[in-house]
Amino acid sequence: MRPAGEIRQALLDAARTLVTADWAPTQRELAEHAGVSYDAARGTVRDMVRAKALRVVRTRRVAYRNKPVAEYVPVDKGAAIERVELDSVMQSWAALA
Repeated sequence: MRPAGEIRQALLDAARTLVTADWAPTQRELAEHAGVSYDAARGTVRDMVRAKALRVVRTRRVAYRNKPVAEYVPVDKGAAIERVELDSVMQSWAALA
């Protein structure tokens, strides 16, 4: 298998840097942080999702688009975000009891 290209590596590094427990970057935010063009990021992010290096965790509304846009996280960080969301649900249930 050939090594990851510069654009792919820059986008993956940007995703790892920008993701938090309650917020994840969009394609545009990944491209801006990585310093690559939006067109290059669009194709590369699509390929990274197909290769399971990134995944969509949720969508959010943005001012520059009529439809909600996807938020992406690296697959290794996705499990951590799901744990935080599950913990918040469990705490809510415990508060009701």
